Amino acid sequence: MTGSSHGLGTTIARHLARDGLAVAVNGLHAEAALKVADAIRDDGGVADAFAADVTDQRQVIELVAAVADRLGPIGVLVCNATGPQPDAPLTEVAWEDHLAQLEFFVKSPVLLGRAVLPGMRARGSGRIIQVDSEVVDRMPPGRSAYVTAKSAQIGLTRSWARELAPLGITVNTIAPGFVPVERHVDVPGEVRDAYLTSVPAGRMGTPEDVAHAVSFFASQAAGFVTGQRLVVDGGRGLGG
Repeated sequence: MTGSSHGLGTTIARHLARDGLAVAVNGLHAEAALKVADAIRDDGGVADAFAADVTDQRQVIELVAAVADRLGPIGVLVCNATGPQPDAPLTEVAWEDHLAQLEFFVKSPVLLGRAVLPGMRARGSGRIIQVDSEVVDRMPPGRSAYVTAKSAQIGLTRSWARELAPLGITVNTIAPGFVPVERHVDVPGEVRDAYLTSVPAGRMGTPEDVAHAVSFFASQAAGFVTGQRLVVDGGRGLGG
């Protein structure tokens, strides 16, 4: 699972481990990834840490090979990697700013998906799960590059789902609303926390709410579900 060494990704990784999956904890920084993997093992799960930049093709190929060697064939790919998400008015957003967002939310899933696809195709099954965002439906000002990249990520999910369905491979995406996650300041520039004010559900969302949704798409129960986007926002998108 990419982007699983901190924040929401850590919660999802630990949840998948409790489901019985062997989890590859990925992040840019080995120490942070190892800490999460150790916590999973302390809970009785199976996990290992893999530091890699998932926007770099060579590192992605090496990452997928290392995971398969140490944990076995990859049957579930969860794409959660992210980077800095600066706020800027439209007049200050250059093409390079768009490319920076597309690196994480389109290039990274493409590199990873292509790397795991041969194994999934050979086994006749697989799960690819993206994590997009409610911003596609509730666009905040000053985030045009981020919203654009997340919209492209949804298109990628749906097009891959259509093409891979005959191979027994499902491709879906989760759209979290803003939920409180642990705040980290050890890696400058990484956005790791967000906050939900109020929703029709009557309570704040939690990282576990999102993890439950990912767990479903990763499970055998979702074998006939593909090309879908599940919004996990407690009904926030229903209001004004």
